[in-house]
Amino acid sequence: MTDPARPSRLTWQTVTLRDAHSEAQAARTLTFSAPQWKGHLAGQHVDVRLTAPDGYTAQRSYSIASPNRPGQLDLTVQRVTDGEVSPYLVDNMLAGDQLEVRGPIGGWFVWRPDDPSAILLVAGGSGVVPLMAMIRERDGHGISTPFRLVYSVRTPHDRLYAEELATRAAAGTHLTLSLIYTRTAAGDAGRPPGRLRADDLADSPWNDHRPIHSYICGPTGFVEAAAGLLEAAGHAPDSIRTERFGPTGGT
Repeated sequence: MTDPARPSRLTWQTVTLRDAHSEAQAARTLTFSAPQWKGHLAGQHVDVRLTAPDGYTAQRSYSIASPNRPGQLDLTVQRVTDGEVSPYLVDNMLAGDQLEVRGPIGGWFVWRPDDPSAILLVAGGSGVVPLMAMIRERDGHGISTPFRLVYSVRTPHDRLYAEELATRAAAGTHLTLSLIYTRTAAGDAGRPPGRLRADDLADSPWNDHRPIHSYICGPTGFVEAAAGLLEAAGHAPDSIRTERFGPTGGT
């Protein structure tokens, strides 16, 4: 298969909603049938375009949540207040409805199964979506490369993939999960609510001295703070890859 990180030309294609389920109180995962979809790399995203009956169009970018599966595409969308696209995707889109996508997009913020490095994933809010694609891709290949996810959310109700992440972390597949709550912590949380700190990233489960690559995704302020903490702890800047979004970002 041609490397999807290097598409020759990006064109719009029509996809059909096959299934959807609630992922959190304001988020939904949508599974699309995409006959022309050739596949993607974990960490890439797509542009989504909606067209109204009067011809008005609205376009947003969303990270891909699914592992590489030609012909199928999963997006997890969090509702943005006063948004043009996310409220429709979260609240109104029904099985059989169609929209247009263009992609996959991005060749920097991607993880490939042949990377032997230990991987540190740092997510703020819905920034966990492309990192979840990496976790699913890794497990789909049966790879035991150590992964650690540090996931920061406001409250337990805001967690995406809560049950799936807990199951994967308990399965003995070398996935370590650390949850950081910034507003209200779960009853069993071992840490009081608060912003991400240096010690949240310092507890590493790896002792084989292999290289560590880091992927950080979330709001701009979160990403900059997390990257700064890693650099201050001695991580080389070129080992840290970041993806950020603003208030109207689609990730």
